[in-house]
Amino acid sequence: MNKIRVMDENLANKIAAGEVVEKCSSIVKELAENSVDAGATEILIHLKEGGIGSIHVIDNGSGMDKEDALLAFQRHATSKLYKDDDLFFIDTLGFRGEALPSIASVSHVTLKTSTGEVGTFLKIEGGVLKTVEEADARKGTILSIDHLFYNTPARLKYLKSEQSELASCVSFVERFSLAHPSVSFTLTNDDRVLVKTSGSGNLHKTIHEIYGLQISSKMIEVQASNNDFDLYGYIGKPEILKSNRNHMIVMVNGRVIKNLDILRAINDAYYTYKPDIKYPVVVLKIDTDPTLIDVNIHPTKQDIKINKMNILYELIVTTIKDALYQNLLIPSAVERLSDINSIKQDVMKSIIKETMEESVNDSVQATFDLGSVAINEKEEPVVFNKEMKQLKLYPVGLAHGTYIIAENEEGIYLIDQHAAQERVNYEKNMEALKNKKVFTTDLLFPITIELSNSEFLKLQEQATTLKEMGFDLEEFGLNTFVFKGHPTWILEGYEEESIRKIIDLIIGGLTSFDRVKFNESIAITLACKMSIKANMHISHEAQEELLNALCECDNPYHCPHGRPTIIKFSIYDLERMFKRAMN
Repeated sequence: MNKIRVMDENLANKIAAGEVVEKCSSIVKELAENSVDAGATEILIHLKEGGIGSIHVIDNGSGMDKEDALLAFQRHATSKLYKDDDLFFIDTLGFRGEALPSIASVSHVTLKTSTGEVGTFLKIEGGVLKTVEEADARKGTILSIDHLFYNTPARLKYLKSEQSELASCVSFVERFSLAHPSVSFTLTNDDRVLVKTSGSGNLHKTIHEIYGLQISSKMIEVQASNNDFDLYGYIGKPEILKSNRNHMIVMVNGRVIKNLDILRAINDAYYTYKPDIKYPVVVLKIDTDPTLIDVNIHPTKQDIKINKMNILYELIVTTIKDALYQNLLIPSAVERLSDINSIKQDVMKSIIKETMEESVNDSVQATFDLGSVAINEKEEPVVFNKEMKQLKLYPVGLAHGTYIIAENEEGIYLIDQHAAQERVNYEKNMEALKNKKVFTTDLLFPITIELSNSEFLKLQEQATTLKEMGFDLEEFGLNTFVFKGHPTWILEGYEEESIRKIIDLIIGGLTSFDRVKFNESIAITLACKMSIKANMHISHEAQEELLNALCECDNPYHCPHGRPTIIKFSIYDLERMFKRAMN
């Protein structure tokens, strides 16, 4: 008797469902993508018990006739691929033909669809067709999923709580609506509206509908192109940062993806604008030729491979850096948002427990009517390096030995003296490290550094780099280096500490040595050591000198670790706080 047999189709569908249908949001994703592929401009998603009870997706797309409706639930039946070459030119969100039969094999499915003529009604239970009838001719499709995993109790057991499943569905719909701002999305749970977008086609307006006014008002528009890629989207100012990457939303050819290389490029572009443990709010759309990407490497199509990733990386980093550089980034201490009092409280807070991850807590901040809030008008960016260099700050005192209080005709400024001097020293160090002409100072007493075997080998490999930077060093006995000189930009009195810090950066587990990032790390580390600390009182003249140097910096608004250096209270802000201005 043969041991190898052809698997029953229903069993194969159940196995495929293990990859395609991980949770309730997986079903919402597959059905919403099919609706967009069908040309829908309005998609309604109604959940019961976070999707565990039921999932209903209603669209106004092209619909299907009876023959296509029956074929749609057969494995690998699709309208999006016909021949081998089509796999290299995928311009739709779905293409494998696995989602519907996989979902139907582990649930009860009802389908009502029509192309605008005679409608079709199907009822499928556990992959078995139970009913085929004519239905009304409303153009579009209505799909209902009930009793999910009723016939696979092991999978049902591992569904998460109602709140967790709901949070995952909300997160997907938010991201998907940002990928398709021309489509109106409505998501409800137990008849309560959680997400609602207008389908206006305006990405900034959609960001406002998802995240609310406090975030949308602090987004910067970015746009760039090269021969291979087109970028468009909005990036958050460094004053709005999150504790995880969930708000870095990337879409490639309309598909929401999670690609570590692209996320790394976005994060690298914010280098020195934010702390390492914080992440920006970014909505970035990337359009490219389908032949440059492979979307067929992940069961859920959430990750893709990108040809010419190095070119895309450079485009993303350059575009975001330029946008941050060209915009005034002094955070205002008081938000001038008179309309904010009318904003509804976060609708998710009543249903999502505080233990949920932050991405859920921030998810649905605004489902209110935009009314008269004009967020579509584009503000002209202010070139901050020119503005700041024209700015004159007059110090008037020092608070808590840490914050310089300054003023001018526009208002009052608070400056963190440590962060400000860090920025000044960082830019001086970077300029010195970039300078090809190196000046070295001899040490009166050479500094001897003894290392372990592995540390010695790593430092020995980069000894030439240190010499190019202006360090005079040589091997001295077993696993030991002696430093006889150092570059002039090392602060006097901190020679040994600075040298040891630089050695730590070299031997600190680097898998590949990157001279550019190494220089930046040195500049940041030494800038911190060379700067005045908090609770250190400095003279009026020293305050004035520091403010003048800060105004001359290329980026005076953040220390190299990403913390703000300066905060502004405008005259208007002060008058409002003291009730001199009531509007």
